[in-house]
Parts: sequence; structure tokens; C-alpha cells
Amino acid sequence: MAAPRDVSCSPQVVLLAVAVALGFGVQAGAAQLCEAYYDRTCPDVHRIVRRVLKKARQADVRIYASLTRLHFHDCFVQGCDGSILLDNSSSIVSEKFATPNNNSARGFPVVDAVKAALEAACPGVVSCADILAIAAKISVQLSGGPRWRVRLGRRDGTTANITAANNLPSPFDNLTTLQQKFGAVGLDDTDLVALSGAHTFGRAQCQFVTARLYNFSGTNRPDPTLDRGYRAFLSRRCPRGGNSSALNDLDPTTPDTFDKNYYTNLEVRRGFLQSDQELLSTPGAPTAALVDRFASSQKAFFKSFARSMINMGNIEPLTGSQGEVRTNCRKVNGS
Repeated sequence: MAAPRDVSCSPQVVLLAVAVALGFGVQAGAAQLCEAYYDRTCPDVHRIVRRVLKKARQADVRIYASLTRLHFHDCFVQGCDGSILLDNSSSIVSEKFATPNNNSARGFPVVDAVKAALEAACPGVVSCADILAIAAKISVQLSGGPRWRVRLGRRDGTTANITAANNLPSPFDNLTTLQQKFGAVGLDDTDLVALSGAHTFGRAQCQFVTARLYNFSGTNRPDPTLDRGYRAFLSRRCPRGGNSSALNDLDPTTPDTFDKNYYTNLEVRRGFLQSDQELLSTPGAPTAALVDRFASSQKAFFKSFARSMINMGNIEPLTGSQGEVRTNCRKVNGS
């Protein structure tokens, strides 16, 4: 469900928002984000991003899920600052080579194309961090998912943090670890379950499921929470000693549609990743009721997902005079 539109991003309103936010213990940076940020400086920003994404989708059916994942991986590492986009340089150790991202995170050329289109229309205005937020929103919408008004005004960071990137939520994490990692960036169990629902579209490599199929937790047995028929299907797709990079649908029912089927799959023990099934199958899981709720109501899922995407987009943004607006998303200005 869309939030009411901000009436202004004027300096006076921003300062008032910051004062109110600080009074309630909210981060000042998040308070300075607003939906109308580019209304005067780059009014066609959403239309431009949408046009580039739709063209990219013609050649790559996975791109919408990949771009949504980039926003997630960006925000969980030193906030939503576009750091995941930086290449290696004399001063940058790129997050792209962290274990969760290496040969896995993708969509960078499409971000470059969006940035080039925006630089042609309104040079030096739209940050790379905001491009990721807008691209994620549009990707979800174009895949059949909910609409929300994304808050904008993030600035781009000038550093990367490969150590933090190596500690991103993992497909092998148990529920307790997932809760800890989400809690560390100010997100709660509802955010965890709702944002995990982004696995309703996209693909994952065999390497992320083989342990569940053949040697779960070092037992030389399959994961007991994995449906037997689904396990047999995945074993044919990912045989022992097979291609670890072979791709599989995260949602075997509607792999390219954003819907609630991720949760209905969990209900019948057909979650692809261990971290997915943990949300329901962990004994006494406080997240199980949320899985049940979203499995029974797509409206409830969409409403929570939109709210949680806004929450995630508010993680430690750089605003005002902090950071910069990169002219090339892959490198710090002047480098």
C-alpha cells in the first residue's frame, strides 16, 4: 500500500523533519529522505529508470530479481550508500568480491546504463544509491508486486567494506543468526520474513542447496525439512559432483512473478534455501506465524513488503553534504 506523498523537500521541511526525528531517536539521515526529492531537479527519474529496466528485461529475464538483490546487499553493508557498485581501485577493495557477492551479485551493467541515461538527462543529480532503490521498486512492480513511493535523497559513499559484505545474511544461516543480522541494522522479524519474500522470483546456484540434498549439517543425510518429492527434483537438477553454478528457480511455481507463492512453498517444505525454510520449520520459530499469514494473504504480504523495503532503504543513508553524487557508479569521483 502506497504511503501518502511528501508535500515538500524544502530545506525548512527537512530541518523540521530532522528535529522531530532526533526527538524520537530516529536517524537524521533517514528523516531527510523524501519521495519528492528529485521532482524539480530530475522530474523524469522514475520514467528513465523504468525505460532502461524494461529494455534490459528483454535480454535478461532474471534482471528484476538481480537488481532487487543489489539494493538489499548494498543497504546491509554500511547503509544504503551504493558501496556495492564500487570496483577495485588503489583505495577501494570492492565488495563485489566478498563471498556472498562474488560470481553471484549481478546487474551492474544495467545500473551503468541507468546512470548514463540519468546523466544525459540531469547530470550530477541522481545518486547511485538512489538508483538502486528506484530500480528495486520498479523491478518488483514490473514483476507483479506491490507499489510504494520510495524515499530518495541518498548520497553515495566513498568507501567500501568487504569485511562487512562477507557477513551478509547467508543462505546457510539458521534463524537465530538471521535475526541477529537483521537486528544489527535495525530490522525486526516482520522485516526478515517480508524481505525474504523477495525470493519469490529469481534464480540460485546449485552450490547453495547441495548440502541440503546430500550432507545437511555434516550428517551425510538430506535436510529432513525438505519435501521428498522436491528433493528428488532438485537432486536431478543438482547431482553430486555436478555443476555447482547451475541455476534453479527459487520459486518453482511462478519463478518470474512477484507473488506470495514463496510462502506457500515454505508451507509444503519446498523452500529452496535453508535460510528460507528456517523461517517456518525451526521448532518454536517466532517467524512461523508470519509465514502462515503471508501464505494465506498476498495483500498482507505486499503491504508488509512495501513497508519493510522502506525500512531497509532507511538504513544509515548519507544525506545533505555527506558523501557525493558519483558520475560513474563504479568509482569515487576524481579517482
